[in-house]
Amino acid sequence: MGKKKYRFNSDTLRYERIGISLKEKLAKLLTYLSSSVAFAIVMVVVFVNLYETPQSKILKRENKRLLTQYMLLQKDLENVENVLDELQQRDDNIYRVIFESEPIPSTVRRAGFGGSNRYSELETMNNAKLVIETTRKMDIISKQTYIQSKSYDEVLKLALDKEKMLASIPAIQPITNKDLERTSSGFGYRFHPIYKVRRFHTGMDFTAPTGTPIYATGDGVVTEVGGSARSNVGYGLELKIDHGYGYETLYAHLSAFNAKRGQNVKRGDIIGYVGNTGLSTAPHLHYEVIKNGTHVDPTFFYYIDLSPEEYDKMIEISSNIGQSLD
Repeated sequence: MGKKKYRFNSDTLRYERIGISLKEKLAKLLTYLSSSVAFAIVMVVVFVNLYETPQSKILKRENKRLLTQYMLLQKDLENVENVLDELQQRDDNIYRVIFESEPIPSTVRRAGFGGSNRYSELETMNNAKLVIETTRKMDIISKQTYIQSKSYDEVLKLALDKEKMLASIPAIQPITNKDLERTSSGFGYRFHPIYKVRRFHTGMDFTAPTGTPIYATGDGVVTEVGGSARSNVGYGLELKIDHGYGYETLYAHLSAFNAKRGQNVKRGDIIGYVGNTGLSTAPHLHYEVIKNGTHVDPTFFYYIDLSPEEYDKMIEISSNIGQSLD
């Protein structure tokens, strides 16, 4: 209880009690309350900065644990990236090579994400850089995994189709060539027997008597029969087979046909007979292999017929003949 205050009244010669006005009372009350609030705020600030509540301790531990998990996840994602890269290398350089399929372009495999900033909502988080980088890496790996999955679906389809493909690819010589005695001019630059100039020989010549059977070197569909398209370059009577998978074969200077346009043929079927039509200096077969529109060396495609020793011998014979027969 507060002390009572008095003052001396000289008129009455007595001590009189001093009263306090309402305004003064209110002022004192407000001063007291303000001081109390200010002190409370100071105490709370000091407590918050110097002492941790149980809840804040739990949150700090959780944040620290979460940060550690993100760092571990980053390392795991790097390992996944390495494994995925190895799978992509095998896919492009082994599986697709075996099935003669074009590799997936790196621009497709490594394509990023377009559009607006996908991670703007993460920029306000603590450790935003780590969180955004981890999320971005997860997105990229997910996309690459999807592309690789689709690629394996395609490779599986190619594998199931491999038997048909192997039957279709040209793999034998187009005429019977015992002891390679009918091997003549090979693929490459040769002197033309009529024009007497050095020209690129786009196929391989086999000498044989007129009427010698000619065989389809792989399964396919006959697409050309006659001399129409190539007669202006001296191929005479010719026949062309589309084997699928980008392969075609052409047989020129025939004397007669044993197949018609649109006919399905199998490897080893007799499709025509050797002749001397067109610009030809002697009865022979001019044989071409075309892959995706480009002429390739037919000697690469006799692996069913020839042993390694016979293959080397054929290369030697065909290379030593400097003049073609057409």
